[in-house]
Amino acid sequence: MDAALGQAAVEQIAIHADARGLVLEPADDQTLPRQRNVHLVTTQPGAVRGNHYHERGTEIAVVIGPARVRVRESTGVRDLHVPAGAAYRFTFPPRVSHAFENTGTAPMLLVAFSTSVFDRTAPDVVRDELIPVP
Repeated sequence: MDAALGQAAVEQIAIHADARGLVLEPADDQTLPRQRNVHLVTTQPGAVRGNHYHERGTEIAVVIGPARVRVRESTGVRDLHVPAGAAYRFTFPPRVSHAFENTGTAPMLLVAFSTSVFDRTAPDVVRDELIPVP
């Protein structure tokens, strides 16, 4: 990667839970109008998602832990841990590589938004293995 890398933004999101389950807001009213794609992902224990970066789009990913999130930024590679039962929102600018590993014993939930429309014939994704796939 020859272009300058940015930094991923990380923030914990409030979860409202009761006996029925949980509710959280993955994107606010300022962020949501700019999104062109959204996808919901489940990941089995020990499995890895991501291992890529986006050339043009900014991706926002919300993960409910436990999970390990690894990012490659201008300052190097760092691991971030999402505790069990917590929700974290990550904003990945273009060319910031990211990967998600389910470190728990149940399926991990991730919802992601992108400022780029998904196009199967010309995806805005470049592979960059940060977490080896078992």
